[in-house]
Amino acid sequence: MDSLLHIWWVWLCAALVLALVELMVPASVFLGFALGAAVMAVLVALGIISNTSVLLALFAGLSLIAWIGLKLLFKSQSSGARIVTRDINEN
Repeated sequence: MDSLLHIWWVWLCAALVLALVELMVPASVFLGFALGAAVMAVLVALGIISNTSVLLALFAGLSLIAWIGLKLLFKSQSSGARIVTRDINEN
């Protein structure tokens, strides 16, 4: 498994699988991991990092940064119920 982490298309496949899991599971956690895996695919393809432990640590850090960025980007979308203060049937 150690050698699989050094292949760029494995990271790209992981990003696609995580993005599909995000569509099927009602949680907004997996999209950050998918973005982290997509960035890792680029970094592995460029051959910048060769140490496996650094690859995994960088993946964790990039996923966390992507998740925090998504939370900040979509914080204006409220999942709470709308409070109605005026009835539309009253004049």
